[in-house]
Amino acid sequence: MQVSVETLDGLKRRMTVELPVEQVNKIVDNKLRSMAREMRLDGFRPGKVPFKIVKQRFGVHARQEAYGELIQNSYYEALLEQKLHAVGDPAIDIKDKDGVFVYVAEFEVIPELTLSDLEGAELERPVAELLDSDVDGMIEKLRQQRVTWNKVERVAQDGDQLMISFVGKIDDEVFEGGSAEKVPLVLGSGSMIEGFEQGLLGAGEGDERSVETTFPDDYQAQHLAGKAAVFDITVNEVAEPVLPEVDEDFAKAMGVEDGSVEEFKKEIRSNMQRELDAKIKSKTKESVMDLLLDKHAFDVPQAIIDDEANRLREDTRKQMESQGQSSTSFQLPVEVFKEQAERRVKLGMLTSKVISEQKIEADDERLRQMIEEFSASYESPQEMIDWYYEDAERIDPVKHIVMEDQVVEWVLSQVNVEDKQHSFEELTEPK
Repeated sequence: MQVSVETLDGLKRRMTVELPVEQVNKIVDNKLRSMAREMRLDGFRPGKVPFKIVKQRFGVHARQEAYGELIQNSYYEALLEQKLHAVGDPAIDIKDKDGVFVYVAEFEVIPELTLSDLEGAELERPVAELLDSDVDGMIEKLRQQRVTWNKVERVAQDGDQLMISFVGKIDDEVFEGGSAEKVPLVLGSGSMIEGFEQGLLGAGEGDERSVETTFPDDYQAQHLAGKAAVFDITVNEVAEPVLPEVDEDFAKAMGVEDGSVEEFKKEIRSNMQRELDAKIKSKTKESVMDLLLDKHAFDVPQAIIDDEANRLREDTRKQMESQGQSSTSFQLPVEVFKEQAERRVKLGMLTSKVISEQKIEADDERLRQMIEEFSASYESPQEMIDWYYEDAERIDPVKHIVMEDQVVEWVLSQVNVEDKQHSFEELTEPK
């Protein structure tokens, strides 16, 4: 077997493989003789069909099969000989040449990575302390979620809930979707367009108000965007908020069986600390990965990116269906996932390189701790822990996460880290 390799653009390679034609003929001959032993043809006894007739009828088919076998058997041998790490299915072109069987395979290869020296690189790491005021603020949010409304005879103020009926007009014409009967509206909630809620401050039950306002230019209903409108509003009722006391009943409603307020606050703090720790860890890891990508510019095979993009699309489709959304009414374009897929592929290659060079192995204690964390939310945590340890394949994904965490720690040990102080809200509240 003779093999030659040509480097094309980027990671593409063209490999030419030449094999003696006798190998093809030998395989073809063996296939035809095997067919002849089993063939049934009118005028001949079973297995007695002349070889010449068998060759005339099935020679082309046998040769195509022989080509396939030779390519399959020699392709990976040639890659190994040339020390090439190909990805994806190759594009094969068979060439006719006297005395030899020749095929040309075009494919992409995995790049050879060299880790950059990270000494002197700078990285910002978020830090935060959970304060008593943060816990108090969270409890206040929980109270707000269980607010009740008490009807009052006074005029409306910010934070009150009004029951209103209204008719909206543009150029003195009632427009579709601009009218409603007896709907609740909390003043200050920002649920209506600017100016609507402000126009109801100081209104009492039975009052009628005419409010002039303008729809935003980026309003979701394009036929209303930027249009000036007038709303004729009738206030049917005014109610003030009543927040629950933080007492035994409230604690029980929040899942504390014995109603202990102290235990409730302790659980809130514990949950918030867990959330804060997870967010700090996540943002630190993201900064580390960004740094690795910034310090290592390299191409990756398009075939791997395409596979990852398709995997991401399928995961998204399944997630949508699990949430009760229909993903069959439209096709998710795979292009949407290409950028994320390329990032994931590059980071996977970089972390694997660090793991290999630094000889990182998953720390058993960390592995156990992570499995316990994953299992904690189940009704029988120990059963879930046992389930993981019953099969090594179930532990492998967790090992990968643990080793990624150890990669993050290794990178942090190589660079200059600047801790930046944040509040709990800054790190945990979505922008």
